[in-house]
Amino acid sequence: MPAEFIKLYEENPERHKIEHIVEVLKSGGVIVYPTDTVYGIGCDLFNRKAIDRICKIKSIKPKNLNLSFICHDISDISNYVKRMDTPTFKVLKKALPGPFTFILESNSNVPKILDVNKKTVGIRIPDNNITRGIVQILGNPIITSSIKDDDEILEYTTDPELIYEDFKHHVDIIIDGGFGGNIPSTVVDCTQNEFEIIREGLGNINDYV
Repeated sequence: MPAEFIKLYEENPERHKIEHIVEVLKSGGVIVYPTDTVYGIGCDLFNRKAIDRICKIKSIKPKNLNLSFICHDISDISNYVKRMDTPTFKVLKKALPGPFTFILESNSNVPKILDVNKKTVGIRIPDNNITRGIVQILGNPIITSSIKDDDEILEYTTDPELIYEDFKHHVDIIIDGGFGGNIPSTVVDCTQNEFEIIREGLGNINDYV
C-alpha cells in the first residue's frame, strides 16, 4: 500500500493532520518530512523496529547509524544530553531553531539503538513549524536522517512529488511541506573545548560564537 501524501503549510500546519502523523509514528511508522534544510526521513526515537526499517531503507548497518534527532526546543535537549557548559548553552540558545546539527555527549535517557551504544548524539531543532509541531505532540524526539546520499544531493530532495515517487513504497507518510532546500545542516562538534565544524552546511556558526 503506497504511503499517504499529506500537504501541510508551515505557517499554520493543521493540528488534526499533525495528530494523525503522530499516531502513525507511535505505531511504528516511518515518515518523510520537511526541515529548514533538506527533507528528512525519521521515526519515533523509542521504536526499535521503525529504526531498523530506516537502516534498511538507507542500506546502512545499525552500527553505522549516526544518532541524530529532532527536538522541539532547547528544554527538550537537556533530557538527552549531559549538562552543557554555559558558553555552549548560550550558543545553542542563539543558533536554534536553525540549520545546525550540534553533537553533544548523550546521557542515559538515549536508548541503546539496536544495541549500539554511542556516547554522543546529534541534536537538531529545525526552524520549521511542521516538524517541531510533530515532535511537540509526539512528546519525544524523532530519529532523523536526510534522504540524500552521503556523497551527493540528489535532485529529488527538493520536490515533494518526486520524493513521493521514490519513497512511496518504503515509508508510511510523506509530508508535502513545499519545496525543500538542497544544502544540509552545518554539523558542529561541541564535545571538546572548542567548537569544531564537522560539515559545512547552511548555517554559519561564526554568527553565534
